This record gives sequence, C-alpha cells and structure tokens, in this order.
Amino acid sequence: MAGVCAPVHWRCLKLQVLSSGSEGNSTLVRAGELSILVDAGLSRVAMEERLESARLAPGAIAHVLVTHGHLDHARSAGMIARRERATLHCAEAMMTHASARRAKRLSTIRIGVEFELKPDEGDDRLRATPVPIPHDCDPTVAYRLEHQGRVAVILTDMGRVDDVVARRLNDAHVLVLEFNHDPALMETSPYPAVLRKRILGNHGHLSNAQGAAMLERMASPNLHTLVLAHLSQKTNTRELALAAAHGALERLGLTSRVRVIVAEQHEALETLEV
Repeated sequence: MAGVCAPVHWRCLKLQVLSSGSEGNSTLVRAGELSILVDAGLSRVAMEERLESARLAPGAIAHVLVTHGHLDHARSAGMIARRERATLHCAEAMMTHASARRAKRLSTIRIGVEFELKPDEGDDRLRATPVPIPHDCDPTVAYRLEHQGRVAVILTDMGRVDDVVARRLNDAHVLVLEFNHDPALMETSPYPAVLRKRILGNHGHLSNAQGAAMLERMASPNLHTLVLAHLSQKTNTRELALAAAHGALERLGLTSRVRVIVAEQHEALETLEV
C-alpha cells in the first residue's frame, strides 16, 4: 500500500511538514531513531511549539539543515540547533549569518555533494544531497533525502522550471514541492511592484503552473504522496494550486496513485511514511 513501509523497511523514513509559507518553513524528517529538521523559519517559541506538537522530546533532533539564508527558512535555526545540541548544516556563505551563529556545532555543506547524517548514538543513517536551485539568495538548495531505499524530496523557493534540477531530485516517494502563486492574483495583489517583479522573476518562486511543470518532470513510478508547499496567502488559493497539481498528475496518468496534500502555515501536517 502506498505510504506504508514494507517489513524490510521497519525503520521507516517519515516526513512531517511543521510549517509552510511566507511566515516560516520547517520540515521534520525521521529515519528510524534519527530525527532532523530541514529549515527552522518560525520564531524559537513557535518552533518549539511545533516540535512539541510532533511529540518530539527536547534534544531528540540530531541535525538541522538550512536550505538558504532567508529568515522564513533560517530564522531560529541556530537557536534550535543550540537547544537540541544538534549540528547545523549550511552553506559556507551562511556561516556568519546571525541565525546560524547561535549554533554550537556547525558543518559546511558542499553544494551538490551527498553527505551522511547519523545520530550521536545508534546505527540509523540518512543520506542528504543539497541540490542548487535558482533563487535570489545565493546559494539556495533543495534536498533529496534517502534512507533504506526510500526517498523524500523538499523543493521550494525556486524561480523557474529547470530540467537539471528535476533530474537530480529523482525517484521521490514523497515530494514536497512549491506551488507559490497564481500570476493573475499576483498582478492584482497589494504587493508593491518591485516585490511582484521579484517573485515572478527567474530567481523568485514557482507559480502553480511552474510547480505543475516541475511535477511532470520529477514524478516517477515511486511517487505516492505530493505535498503542495509555500502557498502564498495573498496571491494563491488552495483550489488553484490543487487544480494545477491534479492537472499535471492526470496528464501523467497518476491521478489515482498519488495522494495530494496542501501544507499549512499555522499547523503541522500529519506524519507521512515515505
């Protein structure tokens, strides 16, 4: 059954989007006894509340991965890493970032190079590959996470459709993918012209149509769950994002096989088995 780990994968890979949107982004990933965070874009207090809602005891997180330096992804990353006694992994350019400096343990990622994550104690392993993507915070990466043959991909904050990125983030069982805005709603939004131009540009965010185009390039027979992420509350609607995603899945002949969920800004999603 899709989304259920087979007996050989008794130490399942699990993913839970804790928050998604312009006010803050964070995803909890668990591989057996290993727990990691990808981004911590909420305030420290809000992040701690989300972690408690996920029934995660203080000190359970071993690693914090940061995709880029914008505050809605990095705001409390260093503080959470410090509290958890976790290692914070980020690009070298972020090492002096205020949100990263608070961590006691820092590790520089090599863009495009896979690295292994493990707990301080135990045998569980997770392979993480930071894939560079076009965004106006250089560098920005998406993550491909693999454990015992199960693959989760987290891809948001990307300005344009890119075939190379799609190929490198291959074979996901669970895909967290940006469906940020609708261009027509963007043009009539209260955002100033300079912000609209930034979001719509090649280093901004994926529209619903662009998200659907990336989905068509990335979906493999493995895919069983799609999470629509980073929806704008002012320039998008759930209905428009879902229509674009379902349209892509219909063109691929995957409508009946792939579950589609919309990530929330103000509450954590259910835990998904990869």
